[in-house]
Amino acid sequence: MAKESKSKRTYPWKTKIKGEEVILRLMTSDDREAMLEFARALPEDDLLFLAVDITDESAVDDWIRRLNEGIIHTILVEKDGKLVGHGSLLHEEQVWTRHLGGIILLLAPEVRGKGLGHILAGELFRHAEDLGLQKIVARMAADQKSAVQVFEKLGFNAEALLTDCVIDRNDRTHDLIIMSYDVTGFNE
Repeated sequence: MAKESKSKRTYPWKTKIKGEEVILRLMTSDDREAMLEFARALPEDDLLFLAVDITDESAVDDWIRRLNEGIIHTILVEKDGKLVGHGSLLHEEQVWTRHLGGIILLLAPEVRGKGLGHILAGELFRHAEDLGLQKIVARMAADQKSAVQVFEKLGFNAEALLTDCVIDRNDRTHDLIIMSYDVTGFNE
């Protein structure tokens, strides 16, 4: 089982982005329906390159199982009582990659470009540090230029480009870019 985060942050907590109040809190099994509703409301382009189809009930059930096992840590963002985004940190303790975590940031279109991704990433960096992780890895299709730019702004560096490595929901292949962030330098 993965280690528990020792983060000093108490959830839920409120913050303002561009004058609008949002609540960040940890995901629980009670969030199943809200996550499905959030995912199903996203534009098709946002779902095209996800590794897991989060509009599928069984995928969300598996997510919750992994959450309960401590393999994944998810922070939800609510605005006006509605789920508008999440940030997830995946930590599988395989012996040779136990120092790595994977990151996923997904926001509803109406809250993008307001700094919320940066806030979520910072929270996940703290969790990663608490878990003793040294590096966070983000994977995305190279076609996702805006996502690549977001992760670059967060301090991630491109480490690899794998040709035709991902296949979208329409069975078209795309190049995969792998980016990483050194957590050990987070507080320096």
